[in-house]
Amino acid sequence: MAASTGNQGWAQLRQQARSLESQTETLFHTYSQFSTVSNIPAKPTKEEQETEAKLEEVLDKRDSVVSQLGRLLDSEASLTSSALKQNNLALLREKLAEHRRDLARLRSGLREARDRANLLSNVRDDIQTYRANNPEAAEADYMLEERGRIDNSHNMVDSVLSQAYATNESFAVQRETLANINRRITLAASQVPGLNSLIGKISTRKRRDGFIMGGFIAFCFVVFWFFL
Repeated sequence: MAASTGNQGWAQLRQQARSLESQTETLFHTYSQFSTVSNIPAKPTKEEQETEAKLEEVLDKRDSVVSQLGRLLDSEASLTSSALKQNNLALLREKLAEHRRDLARLRSGLREARDRANLLSNVRDDIQTYRANNPEAAEADYMLEERGRIDNSHNMVDSVLSQAYATNESFAVQRETLANINRRITLAASQVPGLNSLIGKISTRKRRDGFIMGGFIAFCFVVFWFFL
């Protein structure tokens, strides 16, 4: 009877620990999003403070549940069941320690992100204040920025012109290559005996065949119109 009661107590505590682990994961997801916003506030928001407090509370509850499971395991006498439960207890403790490390890492990352945002904001404010108090310096900065934009435009134009020159040169090389090929073909044709005569005869026969075909078509039209 006592062993059965102990098993029920173990099962309930273990289920409670699993439920708290799930809550921790959900709170971690919410807490991690505070460091990814575009304009992170200089101080923690109320929602951020509440989420962090809930995380601490859930982790403390898990610590208490794990401690109760340890005491319950120490009171059991069964070696067979104790070995399995000891393994489950070790996993719960390991997961709890991991989540505590995750909370410290997220808290540190959020602090660093807030420090960077505040530093950039302070630098921008200092620059604006300096420019407001020194109009000449502000004008000089503006001229430097304009000069930088003009230089970038010139660099872009130079790049486009370089590409155009390279393309034109490539076309010239291709034209020269085609001209060389044409000259070689003409030279080869002139060196073969009777080739020019054969080409001329073929051209003459093609013209003659064209005349014959044209005359036949004209004759067909005349016959067609005559019998129409």
